[in-house]
Amino acid sequence: MSLRFAPAQTASEPPPWISCAFVNNMPDSAFDATERQFCDLLDHGSGSKIVEVRRFALPEVPRGIDVAQRIRDEYRPIDELYQHRPDVLIVTGSNPVEVDIRDEPYWDSLTGLLMWARDTVPSTLLSCLSAHAALQVFDGIERVRLSAKCTGVFAQTVATEHDLTRGLAQDILLPHSRWNSAPLDALEQAGYDVLVHSNDTGWGVATRMEGPRRLVLVQGHPEYDPWSLLREYRRDAGRYVRRERDDVPCLPLNCTADDEWESLLHLHEQISRGQRDPELVDDFPFDDVASRAPWSWRDPALRFYANWLTSVGAGKG
Repeated sequence: MSLRFAPAQTASEPPPWISCAFVNNMPDSAFDATERQFCDLLDHGSGSKIVEVRRFALPEVPRGIDVAQRIRDEYRPIDELYQHRPDVLIVTGSNPVEVDIRDEPYWDSLTGLLMWARDTVPSTLLSCLSAHAALQVFDGIERVRLSAKCTGVFAQTVATEHDLTRGLAQDILLPHSRWNSAPLDALEQAGYDVLVHSNDTGWGVATRMEGPRRLVLVQGHPEYDPWSLLREYRRDAGRYVRRERDDVPCLPLNCTADDEWESLLHLHEQISRGQRDPELVDDFPFDDVASRAPWSWRDPALRFYANWLTSVGAGKG
């Protein structure tokens, strides 16, 4: 275990190799899983070297009682982030509620954080909605609503000559799960190096240097585990059959073992035809199917995070 959470080391502990500020803005249903997934990549990506993590959450993101209590117990006030500059900053996505991203309740806090990080933090990694926010704030690039949700595991092409993609194969798989995107050509015109992309999903990872500081935008989800997409589908399908929502859930592509896809597709077809019986979802063996789902993006994700951390650690030396 090379990851530890702040408070900082005691006199008997070695100083960290890298300090990381982690800002978790995911909704309550994904809050714990998101923390675990990102911290897992930091842990494995750092090898035997110590990464120290301080955890934060924007106060304007709506919270239930349990997650709000956990934030009070284990996370730190966001104002404290600005008092101690980390070596790296990770800002997660969030559940998009508004059509215009600037109408989200946390917009002012998020943009303030992004602008501070651009001028202060050596390397910042922004996931999904926070990446779209940065493009809006820094470059005037507006996200575009997709005609259908981009969800599933997709083939991607990697620009392997970059230091962040060193050791990756030219062709990898990567999960995506989003309703919005930002045009690839707009990123290239704004000076970003697009490191991962596909014709099906657009760009997955892009980066740009801001003077000596690096901005990394991740539109895909390398942090996902094999059951993340199935968990999202079970949640949305459950809400649909219980009549808590009226829009038919989107089926993630390529999210199961090959021999189990037909059974999931059959469930989805039943739901899509208007069968809103909660037992359809309750009786489907999601946990068993998820336990056998392939984790084809695991090694590329670990390599990418190792490269990212190494690029920061080398700069410190």
